[in-house]
Amino acid sequence: MTSQHSHPGAIIVSHGQPSDPDPAEAALAALAGRVAACLPGCAVYSATLAKPGALELALRQCGADPLVYPLFMTDGWFTRTTLPRRLGRADARILPPLGTDPGLPALAAGIIRSELGKQGWRAGETGLVIASHGSGKSRNAARDTETFLAALTQRMPFKHARAGYIEEAPFLKDAALLETAQAVCLPFFAAQGGHVIEDVPQALDEAGFRGLRLAPIGTHPDIARMIASALASHGSPPPVRE
Repeated sequence: MTSQHSHPGAIIVSHGQPSDPDPAEAALAALAGRVAACLPGCAVYSATLAKPGALELALRQCGADPLVYPLFMTDGWFTRTTLPRRLGRADARILPPLGTDPGLPALAAGIIRSELGKQGWRAGETGLVIASHGSGKSRNAARDTETFLAALTQRMPFKHARAGYIEEAPFLKDAALLETAQAVCLPFFAAQGGHVIEDVPQALDEAGFRGLRLAPIGTHPDIARMIASALASHGSPPPVRE
């Protein structure tokens, strides 16, 4: 998206898909458009790290003092090392990533509450599994997942709630194995990428999980407004349009 603007421009950055970067790039551009619609007067660009040249182009379009929003679930290596190195700009301000947004647990609670209502289920009689990426090298991913899960369960008293990971213990298959049919799995992922399409369903299938399988939290329509609010609160764009 390109436009003349008097406020700092913003760039939404995600990992993308190295083996096939264009679909993820297009999906991120669409999200940027929805965020921009909430912030009249602020130009919002997008770039996946997997698409060659995409971040460099967005930086040129954005101009001085860009706000950079990481569409990542973890505040760790990518946000603190990889992204600053790729940006190579002292004036770029990197905001906290999506997975640590304080509004995310409330959004998740609303999503799950709506789904439980459709089933006629009560949270106190329902199990919850948060499917997350995890990491064999760092506890950052698990830390942010567990923080999210704790905040979510403060809002909704589930029968039991646990996180399961793709790349570290407790693995998703083992976490889901303990559930009955009255359970919900919410993927703690930013996009509909390979892990969500392949690894999460495979682990759930292997566990014989018969509960509800929700879309990844990062794909919910209200994420655009959440990102817009974060940009407005950390920079000087105009207030978020209602």
